[in-house]
Amino acid sequence: MKFHHYALTAAALAVSAQALACTGITLNGTDGSRVTARSIEWGSSVLPTTLVVVPRGTPSQTQTASGAGMQYKNTIGYAGLSIEDKSFVVEGLNEKGLSAGLFFFPGYGQYPIYDAAQKDKTLSDMEFVAWLLGNFESVKAARAALPDIRVAERFKGAGTVHYRIADKTGEQIVVEIVDGKMRIFDNPIGVLTNSPGFEWQMTNLNNFMNLKPGRTPDVKWNNVTLKSPGIGSGMTGLPGDITPPSRFVRAAFMVSTAPALKDAQTTVLYSFKILNAFEIPIGLELEDGNNPTGLLSATQWTSASDMTNGKLYYKTMNNARVRCLDLKTIDFSKVTYLTLPIEKESAEPIESVTLH
Repeated sequence: MKFHHYALTAAALAVSAQALACTGITLNGTDGSRVTARSIEWGSSVLPTTLVVVPRGTPSQTQTASGAGMQYKNTIGYAGLSIEDKSFVVEGLNEKGLSAGLFFFPGYGQYPIYDAAQKDKTLSDMEFVAWLLGNFESVKAARAALPDIRVAERFKGAGTVHYRIADKTGEQIVVEIVDGKMRIFDNPIGVLTNSPGFEWQMTNLNNFMNLKPGRTPDVKWNNVTLKSPGIGSGMTGLPGDITPPSRFVRAAFMVSTAPALKDAQTTVLYSFKILNAFEIPIGLELEDGNNPTGLLSATQWTSASDMTNGKLYYKTMNNARVRCLDLKTIDFSKVTYLTLPIEKESAEPIESVTLH
């Protein structure tokens, strides 16, 4: 299969830091299944996205904007969604059930200065997720290795990112690089968006502790009884705009009020239902109302990872049918490195991804 390489410029990525908005959630089934899901938005142009399947033992030479990074061979096979270049995996799942994703983090992160003497433990921000997926089977193992890693920018002036790492035990962390230092946060709520930092976003949730599902009871003001106009009055005050802080609050509320989900498939489908509420119509992204790129949506694709059963799901702005790649059907010791377009020229529904 032929892979088409896309030239990526710092200017394009600098725009993307403003145009990209990501929302990530986590849901658990009552049977013990665990699912991470996320959307990715890009309002500037069609975002070249490829489904990659990476076998064990694949060699990688990483590269930063200022010089070479580490070389390694992955010991664990994985599948993921990459943007622009096959090595720029922004969301993925490995054969051991580890999920990792990249979320843009403009204006708040700052990477350490590149040091050639430490290139053997340096990774570019765009290659960090691939390294995680290819080398660790759990959050615990990844967390132990992270203090020895330096993250550097892949393209100068392109903005910064932060990361979500989760596994099928339920452990989940957020990784941010601020003032040149790596910070690792436990993520008990399983939600991540963009800027500001994760610690601020969690503190901000305290401003919305009055929210509740359903309707509010009647109240009396003097001799007047006030009644709820309909279902959902308990949500009055829930932010509805598309800024990262508002999306974080909304996602946290929806995750915390999710019903009991009986199994992995139900959990996956419910995660897509939640993320449907975060799809951003292109008109909300464009200030002048024009759409020179002809996009149907700023939300170009949405994915879900069933960490328990090893399945990666996704849908796109052109095809709402959810497609599934079952990692348990792949022999990662024998499969070749595969790159597959996530969109066909036609919008023909596809229920599963078949590897040839």
